[in-house]
Amino acid sequence: MLVRDAMSTMVLTIGPDHTLRQAARLMSARRVGAAVVLDTDAGGLGILTERDILNSLGANQDPDQETASTHTTNDVVFAAPSWTLEEAADAMAHGGFRHLIVLDHQEPVGIVSVRDIIRCWAPRHRHAGAAVQA
Repeated sequence: MLVRDAMSTMVLTIGPDHTLRQAARLMSARRVGAAVVLDTDAGGLGILTERDILNSLGANQDPDQETASTHTTNDVVFAAPSWTLEEAADAMAHGGFRHLIVLDHQEPVGIVSVRDIIRCWAPRHRHAGAAVQA
């Protein structure tokens, strides 16, 4: 199975000046765990995750004052829609993160998460496990 089969095509994009509270509200409303941060001045795409927001709150930072740009990961590993889910899972495990921005011709077309991969693998593995036990 490929990344294009598992990824979410609803990509939440925010600007670098969004506050963490604004980002959290948008992420919560769309029920996503990450937002793509589009910063044309800095020259590219970054990612802000729920973990970034949690770390800021844990450090007693004010979510109404802290901006996405301060907490964005700019050293991003991107996936291609044609990657296998195994390649995506390997990249996540190796990098220690749970989301990959999916690029097609340098444009974000989706995000794939660990949860997306598990959803795809679970039915197949559950069925395979049942066959082994029978």
